[in-house]
Amino acid sequence: MSEALHTVTALPTERQAGCPFDPPAELTDARRHGPISHYTHPGGRPGWLITGYDLVRSVLADSRFSSRRELLNVGDFEVPPAPPGEFLLMDDPQHRRYRQPLAGRFTVRRMRLLTERVEQITADCLDAMEKAGPPADLVTAFAKPIPTIVICELLGVPYEDRGSFQEQIDTFMGGETSEEELIAAYTATQEYLAELVAAKRANPTDDVLSELTSSDLTDEELKGISLILLAAGFDTTANMLSLGTFALLQHPEQLAALRADPALVDGAVEELLRYLSVAKTFMRTALEDVELGGQTIKAGTTVVLSYNTANRDPERFADPDVLDLRRQDVGGHLAFSHGIHQCLGQQLARVEMRVAFPALFQRFPTLRLAVPAEEVGLRPETADIYGVKSLPVTWDA
Repeated sequence: MSEALHTVTALPTERQAGCPFDPPAELTDARRHGPISHYTHPGGRPGWLITGYDLVRSVLADSRFSSRRELLNVGDFEVPPAPPGEFLLMDDPQHRRYRQPLAGRFTVRRMRLLTERVEQITADCLDAMEKAGPPADLVTAFAKPIPTIVICELLGVPYEDRGSFQEQIDTFMGGETSEEELIAAYTATQEYLAELVAAKRANPTDDVLSELTSSDLTDEELKGISLILLAAGFDTTANMLSLGTFALLQHPEQLAALRADPALVDGAVEELLRYLSVAKTFMRTALEDVELGGQTIKAGTTVVLSYNTANRDPERFADPDVLDLRRQDVGGHLAFSHGIHQCLGQQLARVEMRVAFPALFQRFPTLRLAVPAEEVGLRPETADIYGVKSLPVTWDA
């Protein structure tokens, strides 16, 4: 670390031109100066930016740093506590109260039992693409429908309703809407989920949400839990499928390796998760003074954790800016976070990606971009989850 601690004045809102898969240059530059930098939040409060793998991981595992939304110290305004059930923005024991009933429903074994159904959903999407013929928008034809259908079936969301809630979640997670539009979309989603919870209480069916209605969770709590599962269950995986396809098409030697060796898929999924890191940054607030990276993080200070630079840290990963599907050191990446908030649905996301990527490239061996790479529409850095808005592709019919 240099003697004069590096300072970052603002987080970037766009990626570098021509570098859709790399973290913004300002963040990479900050990590080169050291794993921790001074940072001033947009609201004017001083904070810290953590860009190194070891420090990000240590904060995520440290109970002295809080996820509670109301503790965010980023400006001269109060942030209300998270609504009941939205456990990503809570600490234990509240966090545990909501997560524990779900944990047994998202185990490795139970998610692997879904493989056959994921294969059928994927085949249906590919059939529709093939029937319609080229070109196609891979986001709407493939990347969104697969995780959306899966999470809807798991939670018991009626198939005919998936389009409307998907649009609302796109609105409040896409990073390109006004505050009024964001509030309207969030409110509409909450209203829909309230009706869904009431319907499940009255007429339970064979799904996770119906099972949860037999617990001691209130309707408000179930509504919040459902929002977390729906949003996380489709938006992250949808963007991994679309951005991952984009990355593989731009790295033909890696795609060729995957096509030649189907057994490579598990490692390929982990490497794409590390390399792309679509969940880019999260915040934590110090509950007490904490010594971190040779600096004192004062109690009440909010730190920004950069997952994408942590997953590209050369002190943890060899040649981290290289996409290498045969990488041996990919274990321990932070794409699904770490600690008590490690992604509950990570095994489901893995199943979907392990099925979808090989199936896509097997069905369409000549798949390629239908536009120049620089014309692919990217989500801005302001989006909760990074990805592409559309991915025009074509193939030899």
